[in-house]
Amino acid sequence: MTKDCLFVPQWPILYTDNHLLALYKPAGLPVQGDDTRDISLLDLGKHWIKEKYAKPGNVFLGLVHRLDRPVAGVVLFCRTSKAAARISEQFRSKTAGKTYLAVLQGRLKQPSGELLHYIQRIPHKSSRIVSHRAPSAAQALLTYRKKGESENTTLVEIDLKTGRHHQIRAQFSHIGHPIVGDLRYGAAAPLPEKQIALLAACLEISHPISGQRIRMESPLPGDWPWKRKKAKRGFSGTGVTSKIRLPLFFYEKSDLPSFQA
Repeated sequence: MTKDCLFVPQWPILYTDNHLLALYKPAGLPVQGDDTRDISLLDLGKHWIKEKYAKPGNVFLGLVHRLDRPVAGVVLFCRTSKAAARISEQFRSKTAGKTYLAVLQGRLKQPSGELLHYIQRIPHKSSRIVSHRAPSAAQALLTYRKKGESENTTLVEIDLKTGRHHQIRAQFSHIGHPIVGDLRYGAAAPLPEKQIALLAACLEISHPISGQRIRMESPLPGDWPWKRKKAKRGFSGTGVTSKIRLPLFFYEKSDLPSFQA
């Protein structure tokens, strides 16, 4: 990455210390590099650390979880290998708490509920709900609470109990309520810039060194397809009170993504 970059100071650093770095990922930005060779959140995090702390040479930043490219929200990186190992174990043992907001097509009948399915990943494609007897079927569990509704949509808060590929997207599609904008899983129409109405709203972990419980909350995207006051009233966290439209900080001018306003 060259120094010919744009700096947008309102891009939110959600948490940072000597061991952790939590960042806001806008929809459309990959968490790590892929075949598109687009700049990634991991690239940006390394560059931010290098610039802020005048780090010589390569910067270590451990990737311990991911979000799908069309999803926005909290992503946590680790600044040391010890922290990465300990946080990865929290994800494996399911002691890390993950809460999402989603806008669904249609109106859910139940105010709350649990979705338990078996999910099968199709390599390089989607995931699908299958019988528990299907090859490579994995249990997928989440709970949800209805936080608001309009004539044709429902706002839900989701606690993800397992972390399967496209789990939330596949499960709600299976019960007839795909996420707004998610054409891959049956939504009626797209949202701008190929985003979907799914937000990683909150991540809660135990600090890898002190053991203190830390809660990191995402701001609400500026073009979120739900009125801001409704989302603020419905979601239990405080992070949604921020309205971010351009959550970018370092981009090479030649690599500016198409979702920039």
